[in-house]
Amino acid sequence: MITAKTIYIGDLRTEATHVRSGNSLFTDAPVDNEGKGEFFSPTDLVATALGSCILTIMGIAAKKHQFNIDNTRLEITKIMNDNPRKIGEVVIDFYFPYNNYSEKEIKILEHAVKTCPVALSLHPDIIQTIRFHFN
Repeated sequence: MITAKTIYIGDLRTEATHVRSGNSLFTDAPVDNEGKGEFFSPTDLVATALGSCILTIMGIAAKKHQFNIDNTRLEITKIMNDNPRKIGEVVIDFYFPYNNYSEKEIKILEHAVKTCPVALSLHPDIIQTIRFHFN
């Protein structure tokens, strides 16, 4: 089954539609690569997918082990390399709304980072820096 359909709409932009839901998103080339930077760039989506994937895996684990990570938020920084132009590092800061997680729960959250399918799919040269911050 097709996951998404994407069309180049011109001016360095694409529109991607998720086939199952019909939801769409746009991409734009970044300002440092001839674009307007008005939407996520494709490499922004890669970095964002990593953060969303890890957070989803954490959510599954938290649900299974009956603890709460609701309202956990991320800040994602994508660092590009030159020559060749590619993602060099993704830094993700996780801000958890609670500070009363047990040692076991923290280990479960840390394990989720290592089992995220996006993290496992990225080239090993891409540095993945993950930092946890508890309220």
